[in-house]
Amino acid sequence: MPKLTDESLFLYAELYGFLQLALPNIVKGCEWGSTVKHGISLRTLIRKSGDLPGPCLLITGDMQGAIFGGLFESPLAPTAKQKYQGTNQTFVFTTIDGGPRLFRPKGANRYFYLCLNDLLAFGGGGNFALRLDGDLLNFNFVARRLSGTSGPCDTFENQCLAHNQEFELKNVELWGFTHSSQYTN
Repeated sequence: MPKLTDESLFLYAELYGFLQLALPNIVKGCEWGSTVKHGISLRTLIRKSGDLPGPCLLITGDMQGAIFGGLFESPLAPTAKQKYQGTNQTFVFTTIDGGPRLFRPKGANRYFYLCLNDLLAFGGGGNFALRLDGDLLNFNFVARRLSGTSGPCDTFENQCLAHNQEFELKNVELWGFTHSSQYTN
């Protein structure tokens, strides 16, 4: 069974097993390693994604205990204009209702994820399923908070992933997989 190479504030046995089954076949069975933890700027998250050879799993959570995030291709490549990236393997997930729940693209559009220098968002059409932006993801040194937004979107036909559409984040973790292919050493 694959294992985590780092500790996580969010992953527990049931969620780990659930996400392991949801991953693309190319990374199933690989070790999971985290490059970003403990609250970071969006710029750092984008830069650290360059250290990862394949798909990445962004995991975060709100202060009320919901854990949520999404899968995207790595490294993140910010675009100058709002140009969506990703494939139908992109997904978002939440534990808002207790157990983990996965939302895959439903074919309404190709708004898988959006990466700009000051914004990272999953989904589109209506709302973003999950949105973190440069101002929201940076520490507010007075209040020392991280925040984001979530809402129902056409891409994933998801519910709000957090307890509220605007939320304070507990933390941010970026997970990669040490062997993106069975042919890589």
